[in-house]
Parts: sequence; structure tokens; C-alpha cells
Amino acid sequence: MIRLLPLLLILPFLANCSSRDYGRASYSSAPKIINASDWDPKEKQKSGRSYSPNNQSALKANGAQALIARCAKGPYIDKKCADFLVGAERQGMLLGTYYYVLPGESASRQADRYLVRLRSIKSSRGLRTSKVLLVADFDTHCSAALMVGFVTEIHRRTGVHPVVYLENSSSLRNTLRSASPSQKAKLGRCPYWLALYSDKNTGLETPLKLAHASGIWHDWAMWQYGGVFWQGGRSKIHHYQAGNWKTPAYFGNLDRPIERSGFNGSESQFRTFWNKHSWEW
Repeated sequence: MIRLLPLLLILPFLANCSSRDYGRASYSSAPKIINASDWDPKEKQKSGRSYSPNNQSALKANGAQALIARCAKGPYIDKKCADFLVGAERQGMLLGTYYYVLPGESASRQADRYLVRLRSIKSSRGLRTSKVLLVADFDTHCSAALMVGFVTEIHRRTGVHPVVYLENSSSLRNTLRSASPSQKAKLGRCPYWLALYSDKNTGLETPLKLAHASGIWHDWAMWQYGGVFWQGGRSKIHHYQAGNWKTPAYFGNLDRPIERSGFNGSESQFRTFWNKHSWEW
């Protein structure tokens, strides 16, 4: 009995920690989001269903509820963004976009490029969806001032606080932790979309720990649990495998890898969140 007592005291704590650390939804219940760029679709790796930017029926059939397409990376305009948005709209999916912010160019100029490009896509392709999610994806060398400047410009021009996507980067964490209180407050108004593919890094094993490590966020909105890196001449899958987020290597019965995320909440919370951080373009 004496030997069992410490374990009995610890077990409730471990159970609570596990639930809290993995958010308000398990992998199976979390609304699913696909993100794509002109690197997609990746190469075929097994038997199964395929997709294209214009035909995303396989994504919808496997449970995707939204798609976030890269609009641009600095001055580089993503060639498939418009096709991905058109294809997602055909499937009744929620539409989102992200802009990859690079250092060396002003926040104002990059914000302008992002919004001008989105307006052009909507008008030229006849998209009927009234709002599109806005996301700021920051290069690891961006300064806190540039990050704050970009999200401030987006909010000033659209009235929307964009979602902030960050790689799991020690460089970015150092930049954020060194930011001024006012910079942290401004970035903290934006929901956090984190990237975490493994529970093997000490201190960063779960999304909650990764959020706390930012020095800004204590919660997250979306979790990219499935990523793809180019390695050895093919797309190598990385996907989270712990807690109640033991995720599959492939998305449903797709024949190739794809980058995917889950929302930290219920279906109704997901739609409320998407609407709040989307722009009437």
C-alpha cells in the first residue's frame, strides 16, 4: 500500500495533464483543415484516391472541412492559389489563405500585396464565398517589429486580426520571448496556429507546452499535426503520434502525403472562429 500511494496520487494529475495538453478535441473529433501551395499535390506514394487543385472531392470525402491556400511568399505569387480556392469552393469547404512574410521588405508592402492579390483572385475567378480566412506565416528570420507591423497592417485594412502560423523554430521562439510587452500584446490578439509533429523534444512535447514556450500564447486555435518535408528525393511524412492525437500517416485513403491541421474545439466553435478571422473580400 505504501508503494502504491505515490502512484495513486500521481495518476489523476497525469490524466488531467494529458487532457489539458492536447486541447478541447481529440484527433478523431477535431474539424480537419488542409493547407496547400503550388508544391501540391505531392507525388503518389501508394494506392488510393488522388486530388487536384480543381478537383478536391477526395479531400471532402475524407473529412476536410476547410482549405488554406498559400497566396504568396514575399514577392513570389503562388500560381495555384486561385485554383485551390475555386476547387475548395466547389466542395463547399471553408476558404482560407496564408501569406508567407519575408524579412527585407516592409510590412505595409507585403500586406498590400496579399490583399490586392486576394481581391484579384475573387473578381477574376468569380468566387461566391463572401469571406476568406487570413493567415500570417512568418519566416524564421522575421523580427518582432516586422511581425507586429504585418498583423497591424492587415487589421487596419480589413478589421480582421489574422491567424498567426509559426514553425516549431527555436529562432522564432527567441524572437517572440524577446519582444516588448506591447509587441507581445498585439501579436497575442491573433489566434495561434502551431506546427508540432513529434512529442520527442523535451519541454515541447504537446501543443500546450509549445504554446507556452512562445512567451505570448497560452492556447492555440489550430494544430498542424501532419507535415511533409522533401528528403531523399521524395516527400517524407511527419505526423504526431501521442496522447489522443495518434494521427495516421496519410489523410484517409489519399494516395499521397498532404499537410493537415485540426481545430482546437467543436464544429460550431470552428465555424465561429473561421468567420471571426475572415475578411469580406
